[in-house]
Amino acid sequence: MVDGKVVIVTGASGGLGAVVTKAFLDNGARVIGVDRSARSKNADHPSLAHFAVALDSAEGVQMLVADVMEMHGRIDAVVHLVGGYAGGQRVDETSDDTWEQMIAVNLRPAWVLTRAVLPVMRQARHGSIIAIGTSAALNPVPTLGAYGASKAALISLVRTIAEENREFNIRANVVSPNTMDTPANRAGMPDADPGKWVQPANVASLLVWLVSDAGAEVNGAVIPLPGRG
Repeated sequence: MVDGKVVIVTGASGGLGAVVTKAFLDNGARVIGVDRSARSKNADHPSLAHFAVALDSAEGVQMLVADVMEMHGRIDAVVHLVGGYAGGQRVDETSDDTWEQMIAVNLRPAWVLTRAVLPVMRQARHGSIIAIGTSAALNPVPTLGAYGASKAALISLVRTIAEENREFNIRANVVSPNTMDTPANRAGMPDADPGKWVQPANVASLLVWLVSDAGAEVNGAVIPLPGRG
């Protein structure tokens, strides 16, 4: 489905990232797995290259893009999974530190990465950018103000990229799931029913489809995945 496409996957070693990375590899992509330090669980796959990059560093991300171009001569897609969560306080109770943390982890890396990769895609007149949002950015949830706002800003960024780059055949979309069935979420919510949560394998299948030629008509979309709850 994505045979030969060069795909950057950020957060490639996380609970969702490992599943997404495997899905792209299984469908023939050449994957650049990016994390701050951790090695990918798919590290032995011949079509995977792993890079340890701090995505909040403009210099580090520029070096990443240059290295990928030297290796493959192209970047077909960016699948941006990196993000973080903080909640439990009303807006008036939320600290400056929490607000800044949510912007730093949920918005700045996407800003830095897309700013670096877009000139390459525009020159090629081809590309797909996908970011992971959250249902809390679409339907605000009490005590998740900073988290929801940072992800809402991410959605606005990605949709702006879609509008600015239509003539270059660059697509940009957001997938916004509800709670996902990851080991971290199971550990953090032991009394919840994970059978109602969004399955990472289903998210991965959607991401592969969006990058593929079959998803070529989808641009500027925010796709909600509410799960079964």
